[in-house]
Amino acid sequence: MAVAFYTEEVKWPSFLKKRRLSRWMKTVAAGYGKRIGTVAYLFCTEEKILEVNRRFLQHDYYTDVITFDYSDGDELSGDIYISPDTVRSNAGLFGTEFPEELHRILIHGILHLCGLKDKTAEERSEMTLAEDSALALFLREEEGER
Repeated sequence: MAVAFYTEEVKWPSFLKKRRLSRWMKTVAAGYGKRIGTVAYLFCTEEKILEVNRRFLQHDYYTDVITFDYSDGDELSGDIYISPDTVRSNAGLFGTEFPEELHRILIHGILHLCGLKDKTAEERSEMTLAEDSALALFLREEEGER
């Protein structure tokens, strides 16, 4: 199946390579015994993600990512909204570079589809470890391509 990427009123980050991202996401999903079905990423404005957060989740705050899970069994499917501006702001708060934080958020959505949660402190810790592991895999693959 496929991972699709869309933008709405924001510019596509030029450092993101769609094919490479798709391969990485499929590898991470496979590590959880899952396969990618149809996953759509929508890069949007802060106002759009706030609207989605209010309308569908009844949350009245800005966020960097929202994942809607339509998975069926081991086939992952979903819509993942990302606000690059919020990701950029968070990178500054966390002392990371924007590309690293954006890759973290990209895989965060896939990890949610794999079944990981982040509501409690214990779940957030598990999610962070999974993100770190996926990012390390991404960097190893990147070095192998050089």
